[in-house]
Amino acid sequence: MKNKEYIAFLESVKGEGGYGVIVPDLPGFSSYGDTHAEAVKNATEGLASHIKVMKEFGENIQNPRSLEEIKKNWDGWQDWNRDVDDYLVVLLPVLPPYGTEKVLISMDVGLIARIDRVSKNRSAFFASAVEHFLDAGTTRKQA
Repeated sequence: MKNKEYIAFLESVKGEGGYGVIVPDLPGFSSYGDTHAEAVKNATEGLASHIKVMKEFGENIQNPRSLEEIKKNWDGWQDWNRDVDDYLVVLLPVLPPYGTEKVLISMDVGLIARIDRVSKNRSAFFASAVEHFLDAGTTRKQA
């Protein structure tokens, strides 16, 4: 599944060890981990939840910018860059929310019978087929 990716800065936390993570395009978001890998994992897991809360509060969610755009237009760049000695730039994917939602669809009974012949789980079959279709970049409008 293709996802948005936000640029994040992973910085070494002086005196305490570990690594902090900030995403300039998503004010208020930060994360932490004892190692680089843990920091990125924690940030990736928290990113979707942070965006969900922003949406619930009606906040504007900025589209991801390039590193050059962040350096040029992020108000905090000069201060942050001056105060932080050791950092990495990483891309954090916005993972889709997990869980399921029940939906009602209508389709040809013959097509349903064909699906039932090859799959014991219609929901899993539909989810897999839709994900494959979307990842292929196919864009065909249906009436």
